[in-house]
Amino acid sequence: MKETDLYPHVKALLVAQGYDVKAEIGAADVVALRPGEDEPVIVELKTGFALTLFHQAVARQAMTDFVYVAVPRLPGKRFLRALKDNKTLCRRLGLGLITVRLSDGHTEIHLDPAPYAPRKVKARKSRLLREFARREGDPNLGGAARSGPLVTAYRQDAVKIALHLRRHGASKCAEIRAVTGVTTATRIMADDHYGWFERVTRGVYQLTPRGTEAMGNGEDTEL
Repeated sequence: MKETDLYPHVKALLVAQGYDVKAEIGAADVVALRPGEDEPVIVELKTGFALTLFHQAVARQAMTDFVYVAVPRLPGKRFLRALKDNKTLCRRLGLGLITVRLSDGHTEIHLDPAPYAPRKVKARKSRLLREFARREGDPNLGGAARSGPLVTAYRQDAVKIALHLRRHGASKCAEIRAVTGVTTATRIMADDHYGWFERVTRGVYQLTPRGTEAMGNGEDTEL
């Protein structure tokens, strides 16, 4: 597969929309211009999604707002996932996106260039700020999300509760809340996300063997 395999199909798509099309004009792979207009359309061709493709396309935006990237459309779910992710990237960069199915020459415009203004999600921002405020210290390393469990504010609260139970044995929820300062202690123990807590009687909890083992393995050092 070569980039030149894409060109006849991309050219045919643009010609059908009334453009005159020429290849390799300056640094651009494809340039299209309607008669009487002076705003060109530029298409950058690549045999697959790559960082260099987006670098080139962004550089072409210095010449026109109408810049597309074009790649072959491949079969399978893996390509569909890549298409979805890179469509989002193109939208954020203000680029258009074209795919070409080389088996029959079918071209599809998935996205036209347009200015992008990120839509803020207030609920996500609120969760972010709430976690930031509740997190004690800075117990994690940046970039470590995939290397193991992170210490969250929720986990820190669970550790406080577990340490109290390790030291004092089965305790009432009201006592745990008062001593640890964890206002959501009852819910944390009832949910038992880590398998550390078990209900003895109404309003009274103790550590499970798993919780005892976790506290014995130094979970308290995370505080």
